[in-house]
Amino acid sequence: MTSRLAVRLVSTLAISACAMAVHGAAPPELIPMWNASDESSTATIDHGPWQEILDAYLKEHPSGINRFDYAALKANSDHRQKLTSYLMGLTQLDPRTHSRDEQKAYWINLYNGLTVHVIVGRYPVDSIRDIKSGLLTPGPWEMELITIQGQKLTLDNIEHGILRPIWKDPRIHYAVNCASIGCPNLAPEAYRPDNLERLLENGAREYVNHPRGMSVDDGDLVLSSIYDWFKVDFGDTDEGVFAHLRQYATPENAQMLEGHDDFDDDYDWALNAPDAP
Repeated sequence: MTSRLAVRLVSTLAISACAMAVHGAAPPELIPMWNASDESSTATIDHGPWQEILDAYLKEHPSGINRFDYAALKANSDHRQKLTSYLMGLTQLDPRTHSRDEQKAYWINLYNGLTVHVIVGRYPVDSIRDIKSGLLTPGPWEMELITIQGQKLTLDNIEHGILRPIWKDPRIHYAVNCASIGCPNLAPEAYRPDNLERLLENGAREYVNHPRGMSVDDGDLVLSSIYDWFKVDFGDTDEGVFAHLRQYATPENAQMLEGHDDFDDDYDWALNAPDAP
């Protein structure tokens, strides 16, 4: 009986860890080697190839949720090679020799480009969670996808080990895209130091004021699960989440928060492909 209980406990813990990986709700934990920069550097990183991919395959949609045409990119070998070459070029750089703003754009674009690359390589899939990185870890977030300066990195490393702990900017969640309907939009522009603030602010405002960010259902306040999974980045309280939402909500949408001191959450993991509802 004891051994069976132990097995059951281990299985439960493994499934819990799996669920956290699926939802992306890992706590920020700095990877120390990346916490360096050269603020005197004026060097820039070329994200032109990523912009070409976005221009060709990212489409606005009447739903307000941008769609990416993974099928079309998969069918275009030249553009697939362009994306691969762009990502490989980024891995040859040492972002620590650049300024913080240049780094921030670098890591966001790298994350989003890698996500598209992984999905295209396994397309067709109905959801990013259909891509298995292990028996109990659906989704590609724990796959070692690249090596930079001798360190193998996963998508989780980029988000939770670099972007979140270094910049401590909750708007990061509106920038990194997990290729899902429930996710904030993949931005139509490659991130650069000169557009970082504008894109981050636009991303926050668009998401907060879209029903997948905040809505009321049968009297209950329903927020994106992002605000539950990553509550620590929004003040670590419901009140902190509400304060963040009020910062970006239109006056009309801000009224949804009135009379609520907690919230339900929801998230749609369907792929943000053109044929999704």
